[in-house]
Amino acid sequence: MNKLWYLSQISLFDALPMEDLMEIDKMSPMVKLKKGELIQTPDTFREGLYMLKEGKLKLYKINAEGKQFIVSILGAGNVFGEVDSFSLGTRDTFIETMENTILCSLDKDQFERFLIERPHLAVKLMKELSALLKDRDAMLAQLALGDVREKILHLLVALAGKFGIAEENFHKIDIPLSHQEIGNMIGSTRETVTVALNELAKEHVIKTGRMSIHVDLERAKNLLQY
Repeated sequence: MNKLWYLSQISLFDALPMEDLMEIDKMSPMVKLKKGELIQTPDTFREGLYMLKEGKLKLYKINAEGKQFIVSILGAGNVFGEVDSFSLGTRDTFIETMENTILCSLDKDQFERFLIERPHLAVKLMKELSALLKDRDAMLAQLALGDVREKILHLLVALAGKFGIAEENFHKIDIPLSHQEIGNMIGSTRETVTVALNELAKEHVIKTGRMSIHVDLERAKNLLQY
């Protein structure tokens, strides 16, 4: 598939006319990355707008003890980055590919000039930013409350809603997740996460496989009283 098709799938640009997409196409180099590549560290941060056309990224921070804490997972169609006029919350994070990824970037000055000439895009950008911050704040609020079991349920429901593939009564989370990575997202240990996942599997709320999790969303939401 060509680059213009990928650009049309980015949520921020899905309503732009073809001539605008062609203009972005000229300005934005596209790069293919392999799983496990580090795109950014807090020390190598560069201003600009980045568009995720294919693949998944994890954004994380590392504390003084060297422990990783995953703050967000982005999928195809998401936009991230920082320019003078707005921030998508990625300045002080590590960003790493979770699978083979296709990424496109716009220079800060190029994007700001492009935005000034298209005020309708600026409005949509604010909506995207608002939705991103709302989702992040909701997740942080949920993860700050309850025990490990409740935190895991909130996380799995959110991931299944964003990356889930329906399979009968379950939604497969289309991300390879280790117990350690789940622990990194909720601030817990791998061992504690394993115990809680085993309990949820016995209750048929989830099904687990090697690096895979299927969630019965109805049962999970009932447990959380959504």
